[in-house]
Amino acid sequence: MADRIVALDLGSADEALAMVDRLPDIEWAKVGPVLFVREGPAILRRLEQRNIKVFLDLKWYDIPTTVAGAAAVAADQGVDLATVHSLGGEEMLAAAVEASGAMKLVAVTVLTSYDPEAYWNTLGRDGVTELGPEVSRLAQLAVGAGVHGVVTSPLEVAAVRSAVGPDPWIVTPGIRPPEADADDQRRTADPASAVRAGATHLVVGRPITRAERPDEVYKRIRNEMRQAR
Repeated sequence: MADRIVALDLGSADEALAMVDRLPDIEWAKVGPVLFVREGPAILRRLEQRNIKVFLDLKWYDIPTTVAGAAAVAADQGVDLATVHSLGGEEMLAAAVEASGAMKLVAVTVLTSYDPEAYWNTLGRDGVTELGPEVSRLAQLAVGAGVHGVVTSPLEVAAVRSAVGPDPWIVTPGIRPPEADADDQRRTADPASAVRAGATHLVVGRPITRAERPDEVYKRIRNEMRQAR
């Protein structure tokens, strides 16, 4: 079964750790820019002390030397999984892989907040109506550079799985249980659909962290994933 990753996109370490303590069987936690900039590496160590695997989601996109340096430091901090951005190109991705040691790297393809029109307008290519081929192209580029997997919306998981083969991880944000709001995510799907399509890790944040009973939502997502097997 795919793994669940809880996105701790919360305002402080106290809030994040209080949420963790409400999810007794949590295995993975995502630390993104807001929490990391506020709390720094200390939050990584505090999660590690609770035997939680850490997914550091900073989407590095810079010159190869800088990204390689960031990857090396994250690995030294005990991070289990980190993100780079596929648009940084093959040289940057390969440098990050070389520096990452035992830490796994996944490459972001196209953010789930984009719909096709917004993405192609950003790149100056008006009139293109599909994202699937672009996501698959970036996924192949990243896997070819040696990353352990890719990050893609649930709508492109099946196409990416076909493009990269059976082994790479596919980390999937934009997971929304049927009753949850989409918020600012444009390309979403329910947990069972993502698992059936070939995702290996599902990232869920606000549907859990904003719930009155986050433990119940977390368990319900697990059950939906099991039903998809």
